[in-house]
Amino acid sequence: METSEGSMSSAIECNLYRSIQAILRELDCPHKAASACNRGMLRWTLHKRIENNPSHCVSLLRVLVKELEKVERVDYKTRIIPLLHILAYVVLQSVHIPDDLYERMYTSIKKLITLPEPYCTVSLAYARIIKMEMGTPGLLYQRRLVAEQSLKNDSYTLQEKVFVFADPAVFPESLVSAVRADVEFTSPNCGVESHMQRAVLHSLQATLGRHCHGPRLAQALEACGAQLKKHFQEVMTAVEESVEDMLCDSGHQQSRLQHIYTDIMNAAKQDPSASGEMLGVPLPSPEISFNSWKQEEQIWNELVNFALMISPSERSFDEDDLEERRGSIMSNDSGIEGDLPAAELSSLTLETGAASSSSSSEAPSEPQRTSPQFVRWNCVRRMNVADRMALVRESVRVSSRCSLFPREERTLTARVLVMGDDRALGRLARAYLSIRKREARHLLLTKRLNLEMYYIPVSDGPAVVSSEEETVTTLESKLTLARFLGKVDPWYDCNINSLGAMMLNLAKMQSKSSKGTSEPSPFLADIISYYIRTALQPVHLPIYCIKITFSKLDSSHVEDVFISHVQMDFPEFKSLRASVKGSLRHKRVTQLFSGAVVAVNYTKASLSKREVDTGFSLRTCGVVISAAPSSGGKDLNSLTVTFNDLIPRPCTVSAIRAHNIKIQAMEKRPLTVCLDKDPRRTFTDVQSIEIAPCLDPGYCLQRSAKSKQNLEEKESALSKYMSRTLTLPINTFSGVIH
Repeated sequence: METSEGSMSSAIECNLYRSIQAILRELDCPHKAASACNRGMLRWTLHKRIENNPSHCVSLLRVLVKELEKVERVDYKTRIIPLLHILAYVVLQSVHIPDDLYERMYTSIKKLITLPEPYCTVSLAYARIIKMEMGTPGLLYQRRLVAEQSLKNDSYTLQEKVFVFADPAVFPESLVSAVRADVEFTSPNCGVESHMQRAVLHSLQATLGRHCHGPRLAQALEACGAQLKKHFQEVMTAVEESVEDMLCDSGHQQSRLQHIYTDIMNAAKQDPSASGEMLGVPLPSPEISFNSWKQEEQIWNELVNFALMISPSERSFDEDDLEERRGSIMSNDSGIEGDLPAAELSSLTLETGAASSSSSSEAPSEPQRTSPQFVRWNCVRRMNVADRMALVRESVRVSSRCSLFPREERTLTARVLVMGDDRALGRLARAYLSIRKREARHLLLTKRLNLEMYYIPVSDGPAVVSSEEETVTTLESKLTLARFLGKVDPWYDCNINSLGAMMLNLAKMQSKSSKGTSEPSPFLADIISYYIRTALQPVHLPIYCIKITFSKLDSSHVEDVFISHVQMDFPEFKSLRASVKGSLRHKRVTQLFSGAVVAVNYTKASLSKREVDTGFSLRTCGVVISAAPSSGGKDLNSLTVTFNDLIPRPCTVSAIRAHNIKIQAMEKRPLTVCLDKDPRRTFTDVQSIEIAPCLDPGYCLQRSAKSKQNLEEKESALSKYMSRTLTLPINTFSGVIH
């Protein structure tokens, strides 16, 4: 009997070993894969297999540990992070893991901490998780289930929510319903009582092992009725107290859970001493809110509603009361003269002057009783010391992820996931800057929740050849930042980049089949769940501020931000290029019309980080400014500026690299400027642009007069951990660039 079980276990391990090798080969040779769009399906298939066959978890963990030990000897560093993420996800889904296997996993992961970034960071995070699981089995599953499903209890109060924002420029209205159904897919039996049953069932099996009869315990929990909540609270208390008291004997926790198990089985008239097989308890998908991102204020509104714990029913039931409740926060009027636009400020001055002159000309009469009015002070807003230091701590946490401050336990975590192309990331950068500005004026979200941001690249339509351009616009041209993230993190490229193209295809199939009567697919919800649970290392994408001055007499201007691309064109040369292309007059026309004169002043980018200001003038037909690096991280914090001509001239400057730049048209030829390849963000009749890294509002706070000296001393010590510029932190699996 033992021989047959051993041979069966060996056969399972061999099969799992082949699956792991196929995943690693797909990672090592991405261009030799059978289909680039199907990369990542092997990982998803493996995890679904483990969910359906939880008894294979231990065998798969043994295979993964052997591969990690092999990586140390053979020096396959590119395989370390994928193996760690697969191992951690299998541990999360496992019901019970033997103690000796825990020790092997912890030892092999701990050896990887000596490696350079990013391997040491990911290894350290998972070594801590395995160490906690060794002392308290099932802790990771229980905490994630409670946080993701917002199960109320007295021991662990952290809550999470996932907000998915789909760019309508990529997801048309006809596909929104199908995508929403796939994203918000929930498996059967996902009520609060079902989640409590999962938490109790998994925790008892993880601790008691073979001494727990899984199928009978599941039946007993279904028959508990009102006692289920009591048992859930008891299990939560026992598990969390064992984590808090590090000196507590593990046998004490096991005896407490054994007592709870006995009570449940006795109430169901089952034998608590009977041993049997364990029952798999797959972790359900988190609570996901899908939004078609039509207005940029949607992210802020959803975060505020989540921070204030405003339910959707309350929002729809009494919208006026909610607006009044949040009026002081959502108002654009700060009550400060310096914050007013010039037009309103001038009208206010005229009204005040007229009122003062009329009152001075009239003779004093009896005092009249007037209604109370708000006074607009001629001052600037100042933030108190506590709020200011809270923003400083947040800037340090986001920019450097260091442990300089003791970690503040915020009970809420909002995971914002954006689906789209470079245009969606540009809109996300604007929304993130708006949030930081509001927090600099009035702390609301910083003290209440942690904000994590994710990105799934999805682009619309096939390749399109523009009739007005000489270049071919492809899908990849709109996914510049996605390609960069894929080069930085191969596991992100394999699991997120490659599967993003399947989302629109699945949505189209759902919308066409039987007029939407087909059941939603769990594939998209599984991908999102895996992404947000394991991708916790940010890649910081720099945000650039652009000042656009128009060619009007009043020299009006607007300020905006971009994250990937700026396209500047002279409309007359753009149309000329399309009309003469391919004709016999092409060479003659391009010689006569060689472009308009622009003046360029910029700070040259160099590896030595020495700032050298320079300038020149040249004729050009258009300018392309790219903030997305081609590869690697050396050129992440600089701009690539390319000057376009109708015909190349060897004596002119074609491209430069700059930290900041100003370009001004010297002739009466207006420019057209497009940000992040988004037609919705196109500006016409432009005279000049100025581009510089965007400053973090959390860093540029107004100093308080009363505590100016103390704050200067603290900030001087923190300056080396802080970044003056604002970056967009997108979570990936490795997060190697900062």
